[in-house]
Amino acid sequence: MLAKSPMEFVEEINLVNEDMFKWDISIKGPADTPYAGGTFVLRIEFPTQYPFKAPSLKFITKIYHPSVKLDTGDVCTDVVGAWGPTLNAKHCIQVVYSMMQSPESDHPLEESVAQQLREKPKEFEKMAKKYTKEHAK
Repeated sequence: MLAKSPMEFVEEINLVNEDMFKWDISIKGPADTPYAGGTFVLRIEFPTQYPFKAPSLKFITKIYHPSVKLDTGDVCTDVVGAWGPTLNAKHCIQVVYSMMQSPESDHPLEESVAQQLREKPKEFEKMAKKYTKEHAK
């Protein structure tokens, strides 16, 4: 599916330790965002009940975003929304990319980052750019 219609912001997809249920996806930071110029590795882990149960999403690359845990890289499950067996990995990748294009404080895993985004957006942007420069090479 992804090989037939690749997404231009995905640089590569690799299996983790040859495990077909664990993928590392290299995503280019969206232009005109604090993530521009960076490459972020997103790990997708598929449960044995997939596609009936949603995969877990986790940034391996540190990213400053209200919907991502700073210490673990876990992505808020609410970001993907209601899961159904018609959804797939491509949907998850597109949702994460959209989340990077327009960070929102709606589904925070990091309340302090969400609060900063709401109340001091310039400071949020500065910090997100710093994380991108330091971690997303």
